Amino acid sequence: MSLGKQPEAFGGGSLPSSACEIAKLVRNGELKAEEVTEASLANISSRDSEINGFNTVLVEQAMEESRNLDNLIAKGGYGGRLAGVPIAIKDNICMRGIPTTCSSHILQNWKPPYEASVITQLKQEGAIIVGKTNMDEFAMGSSTETSFFGSTKNPWDTKRVPGGSSGGSAAAVAAGMVPLALGSDTGGSIRQPASLCGVVGIKPTYGLVSRYGLVAFASSLDQIGPFAASVEDAELLLGVLAFHDAKDSTSLPGTMYSLEKSPSETSALKVGIIKNFLPNADESCRNAVINAGEFLSGLGAKVEETEIPELDYGIAAYYIIAPAEASSNLARFDGVRYGLRADGKDVEEMNVTTRTEGFGREVKRRIMLGTYALSAGYYDAYYLKAQKIRTLVQEAFNKAYESYDVLLSPTSPSVAFPLGAKVADPLSMYLSDLYTIPTNLAGHPAISIPYGTGEDNMPVGLQILGPALSESVLIQVAKLLEKR
Repeated sequence: MSLGKQPEAFGGGSLPSSACEIAKLVRNGELKAEEVTEASLANISSRDSEINGFNTVLVEQAMEESRNLDNLIAKGGYGGRLAGVPIAIKDNICMRGIPTTCSSHILQNWKPPYEASVITQLKQEGAIIVGKTNMDEFAMGSSTETSFFGSTKNPWDTKRVPGGSSGGSAAAVAAGMVPLALGSDTGGSIRQPASLCGVVGIKPTYGLVSRYGLVAFASSLDQIGPFAASVEDAELLLGVLAFHDAKDSTSLPGTMYSLEKSPSETSALKVGIIKNFLPNADESCRNAVINAGEFLSGLGAKVEETEIPELDYGIAAYYIIAPAEASSNLARFDGVRYGLRADGKDVEEMNVTTRTEGFGREVKRRIMLGTYALSAGYYDAYYLKAQKIRTLVQEAFNKAYESYDVLLSPTSPSVAFPLGAKVADPLSMYLSDLYTIPTNLAGHPAISIPYGTGEDNMPVGLQILGPALSESVLIQVAKLLEKR
């Protein structure tokens, strides 16, 4: 199944487009990290004025780090698993001394005094960080239109959204500006933009990747994960990100996970198609799931449709739980400790004015929703009920995985929609995450891969879901489908 016309691959043909190949050549001294970094920065310079995928581009830092890496390798040093590979970082992941804005006015000039554990890990493995990417403000959105710095455009059609909230990272990979990027996924914010931009996106098992240094949206749901142009490249980056971190109390022991774990043979693979996710999807998104099931069946897998009705309630529970956690997490932005500070005649007025000026409309909406759900008299009626639904979703998934190794569904109900089409209708925007949210509620992994095209030749994403720590199986299935 062809994707048709695609955005330009990284390097534009002059360099390898694969992160795996770049790292191998740089480690062996056959390719200079400096040359690769120059190409990435040139691509950003030529394309980002149209795409608006980056909030900050680290030209001098990236060039210096690439030259240092080349010198290390020339002296016989080991370059790392990501040697010389340019990577973009979502702007809610802290880098010491580098603006980390969450695409919000309230953090416009904030420079963290520390860095996220994943950033330290990337640097140790030789990755070259070229910039921070645009996003929905504080990761609250599904189109990257709530950013204080303006909307990111979809590289396939710049009149359409790239998805969100990690739209800048997805667009940066799709446009060939970088071969790899980091995003965060709270309710689908890696997988949905990966689907709309025609790239690979993985939401790992909760706790597999450290959240230390990720600016929190909803702490029980947030997870950092990779974007890439291929499953193999996404697998490479996930292997680097998956480590135990003592700084994160939710980090899983490193011995629990290995990409080298041998999954079942295809002939023994049991695949369930989530039937109740199909009716609300566009025809092209439904067909992608059906065709993927037929293809796997042809390889010997046992494929059948299954109803999991509890998943339909996931979005209602999410939009109580996530705003509730957000209202608590964002209370720290008060004009005293971080970022923007507006004038006021006293502390109370200063606090109110700062938050009024600093937060955008969608962030304010979710703070108010969350505060309401947690308030006296409504906690039991809303928040407690939502947590009970979350448990039902987890139990429903666990029951399904007694019968199936993986589940298939559309990633998004549609291909990328036009800019501005859903801004005035928050509920319609929220429904963009209808198929991704249940995975976050359960804490399980899922991967979105490009699988065909739909309206106006826009990419369609296929979602592959699995139980906790089943990333190796998901990747195996994704590679089989990617070959098609």
